[in-house]
Amino acid sequence: MTPTIAFMLKAPRAGFVKTRLAAETGDVVAVDIYQLLVERQLAALPAAWPVTIHYAPADARGQMAAWLGPQRAGLGFIPQCAGDLGARIAAAMADEFAHGAAAVIAIGGDCPGLDGTMLEAARGALETADVVLGPAADGGYYLIGLTAPCAALFAGIAWSTPAVLGQTRARIRELGLRATELPTLEDVDDAGAWERAIKGGVRSA
Repeated sequence: MTPTIAFMLKAPRAGFVKTRLAAETGDVVAVDIYQLLVERQLAALPAAWPVTIHYAPADARGQMAAWLGPQRAGLGFIPQCAGDLGARIAAAMADEFAHGAAAVIAIGGDCPGLDGTMLEAARGALETADVVLGPAADGGYYLIGLTAPCAALFAGIAWSTPAVLGQTRARIRELGLRATELPTLEDVDDAGAWERAIKGGVRSA
């Protein structure tokens, strides 16, 4: 089974991406770091997997296509819907399933440890599980994969808080879904995480 990647991204605009990081580094550096991380993540995606860029804001298609289109052939570009992060992920995944995906893995662009090996592990997990979850060190998650649409999994979650992971695990249990978890990794949300990423092999912007 080859999954489709729903790559959830924002346009690289000052004041719009990595605002916590920008408070420490300044807007220009934060945008540079964001772009580096996204490009690194795109390069790590398995070559045979379909990838759709689900972008925000809705007027950013030209900017996103000019930025990422030359880096990987065959990318799709779809604007994210309105609503909180859960609504946007649920809609993106539902759209991919509606277009024939056998499984969908939703990711962001700011987790340096999410490499090809980890993505293959996620694909393998979905051969027997309904859900695969990649826990993030901050209490959220860096990856979620499904074998069928499940809007209920994303509703009523306290997004952008440390409660996201625990609430999602509880929702998985409530829904009776079979789940597999990947190792915990760290997203780059602040200067400390960025310094640790550099030490781990990500070059400085």
